[in-house]
Amino acid sequence: MNMFISSTSSLDSKPGIAFGLIRIFLGIALAIRGYLILANPDSIIELGVEQELFVWVSLVGITHLFGGILLAVGFLTRLGAFIQIPILFSAIFFVYSHTKLMMGGQSIELAALVLFLLCVFFIFGSGSLKITDFMANKNI
Repeated sequence: MNMFISSTSSLDSKPGIAFGLIRIFLGIALAIRGYLILANPDSIIELGVEQELFVWVSLVGITHLFGGILLAVGFLTRLGAFIQIPILFSAIFFVYSHTKLMMGGQSIELAALVLFLLCVFFIFGSGSLKITDFMANKNI
């Protein structure tokens, strides 16, 4: 029991680690999402996107990939979050406007959660576990 109490008290003094882990997970998930959009463009066309809008879909994939990598490594985190906020905003209010809460598949509440987290990282920064701290502590 004492070991549990000592480990939780040491983690209580470092809340930035949890913030950093959430940022890393969100960045990896968005980068994977961007890769999947770019790797299989035929599936996007099958969803009903016209050929004229395919350039915008490619731009969304590139933005998710690039911004997700920036978020995951903790380099230019605010920029990585900022470039994805308009995409998630438009996804919530235009793409998911016909869906209802708690529907099966990809629904509006997941997109709203990602938008909220991106806004938090844009406002508050990356927290700990970022590559800039690693490079600053490294003796070159």
